[in-house]
Formats: sequence, C-alpha cells, structure tokens
Amino acid sequence: MLFKNGLVFTERNTFENVDILVRDGRFAAIGENLPDSGEEVIDLQGKKVLPGLIDTHTHGCGMSDFCDGTPEAFQTMADTYIKAGVTTVCPTSMTLPPAQLSAIFKAYAAWMEEDHPGTRLIGINMEGPFLSVPKKGAHVAEYVIPADIDTFKQLYADSGERILLVDVAPEQADNMAFIRQAKDICTVSVAHTDATYDQVMEAYKAGANQTTHLYNAMTGLVHREPGTVGAAIDSTAYAELICDGAHVHPAVIRATFKAMGDDRIVVISDSLMAAGMPDGTVCSLGGQEVMVKDGRAQLMNGVIAGSVVNILDEIRRLISFGIPEESAIKCSTINPAKAVRIDDKVGSISVGKYADLLVLNDDYTPAMVYRDGIQQDI
Repeated sequence: MLFKNGLVFTERNTFENVDILVRDGRFAAIGENLPDSGEEVIDLQGKKVLPGLIDTHTHGCGMSDFCDGTPEAFQTMADTYIKAGVTTVCPTSMTLPPAQLSAIFKAYAAWMEEDHPGTRLIGINMEGPFLSVPKKGAHVAEYVIPADIDTFKQLYADSGERILLVDVAPEQADNMAFIRQAKDICTVSVAHTDATYDQVMEAYKAGANQTTHLYNAMTGLVHREPGTVGAAIDSTAYAELICDGAHVHPAVIRATFKAMGDDRIVVISDSLMAAGMPDGTVCSLGGQEVMVKDGRAQLMNGVIAGSVVNILDEIRRLISFGIPEESAIKCSTINPAKAVRIDDKVGSISVGKYADLLVLNDDYTPAMVYRDGIQQDI
C-alpha cells in the first residue's frame, strides 16, 4: 500500500511532503516520490497525516470501563477510541482490592490472546492501589495499600506480563523500595502523592521515570516548598498532562511547556466511560458515582474525576491555547511511546514500526484511520 500526496508528520517532528509505503502491516519506506511497484495507491490529496495517537492513561469510553473486566467492555473501548484516531491505548485500572484487580487483569490477558479490530489495547496502566490517601482524588481510600512487590508480580503475571506502567506514592512506607524493584519490570510513575520535593527526587533516583497527571492529586509548586510539581519540572522524568483545559488552566499548560519543553510532556486524557457524553450523564468510576457537568466529570461531592475528552480533542485544544501544533502532536505520539517503552513499535511514522496513521480533514477531524496498515471503521 502506497500513500501519496500527503503532508506527513515525520519522525523529525515536522510536516513534510513525503510518501509512505506500507507492507505486512508496517512502515516499509518513507520518502519523496516513492515508486509504484504494483501496490494499492492512496491519494491523500494534500491532507495532513499523523502517526496513530497514543493514550497511556485512560479508564474508558463509550460507556465502558476497563475495570468492567469483560470482553464486551474491552471491545467497546477499542471501537470508540479508534474513531478519534487513537490507535494505541494503555487501559487504566482504578484502586481496587488485589483480588478484584487479578480478575480484571486475567480477563484482559485472555482477551489479548486474539487480535481485535479497533484500537490496540497494548498494556495496562496500573493506577493504584499503591497511592496516598490524602491525595487519593477519585480513588477509594479503603482500598489504598502500601506497595508490595510480591502482590505486583502476581498481578503482572495475571495480566500476561502486560503491565506497562505502575503508579506509586513514594512517601508511603516501603514504597521507595518497591520503586527500586519495579523499575526493571515496567515504567514507574509518581502519583497521587503528598510527597515533598526531596522525596520525589529520591523516587526518580530510585528509578521512577514519570509523574502522573501533573498538578492533579499531588503537592503543588510553592516558591519555598517546590513539592511534587517542582520536582517534576526540575527533573528529567516524563510528566503526564491532562490538556482538556479543566484539569489544568490553559495559562498553566503554556507555562509548563515553556518550563519543560516538549520532550518530556505526555498528553493523556484520563478519560472515563462517559467520555464524549453530554452533561447530565451519570456513570461509575472505581465504584463511585460520577456525573458529567459543565463539560467535565466530577464525583457527587464536586471532586473532579477524570475527563470526557480524547487525545485528538486535546491536540485541538492545545493548539487553541497557543501550543505549537508540532509540539502538541509530539506529546501525543512519540513521547507517550517512549515513556512506557513501546517506541520501538509505535509513536512515529518510521520504517519498521506498526503502520498506524491518522489522516485529517481540513477541520482537524479524522478522514481515515489505519492500524497495522488496515483501514479502520470510524
């Protein structure tokens, strides 16, 4: 399959007039005026072409949640994400008892034994139960427990060794030792934490390499107490950022890009099952009731609880906030891939990677979406 006449966002993080050759579900060549050797030729008519978008922190969409733990829920999520050009996702768990997480992860592992249409649910983001009660956010306090490497290894096995990210509050007893052990298994992210600047910097030194939804559910940046936010900015670790404009004010988003640049920011949705649904929609998250109100999701006590957007929504919003288009795309493709160690497979239009593409209309809506070189139903 040969894609011609597209304005392609290349691995150099710029738009270029190049052709894309796809063979056996992977990118085989990228360059100017690639020859037609009998492949199907698709004329993109000058449309912008992005790598498939990546969301490494999302609980659900389409009124289904990863913690539903059913094949039907997983497929509904895959069918919904793909419509927004999100081709790779880390379905994200909530803070639940280990036995319940085990059942969910086993169901996911069984579902992953076969290929499925829609978005690739590539591996789990395990958000909880190793968090801090004071910064629990929408998580249930009674299910929060100290980090335990044996519990984690069992859940990792239950998932078919498909946990790509585990979230940890480093200030809790024994959690720093957990970070030192878990870092060799998957990415460790500082999350839902009451930690000081020094404690977070110690966590990075121990092997944590990301901070979960920067600014939300953590100690903030104050000029004499830089906290978790200050440590994240002052480090070399990745930082997730929810860019719906509700979780973090647009002015703070602009300031964060100025402070951190676009090499370490990972745009995430943190979406829940009501993503894309109208005001008044009621759903659940981790066993708690959530309502969509004024375009955002919140618990009944008013605490903000995940988002109702997708990654493409956030790219459009970032551009409207004044973030350069190229930076918004980079932080939604290659950066998340690098953060969870899957950049050898996805994240850019590069030879050898999965042929995942989002072709955009002039109004920045999806015209075509391909996963593994196969056009998806959007």
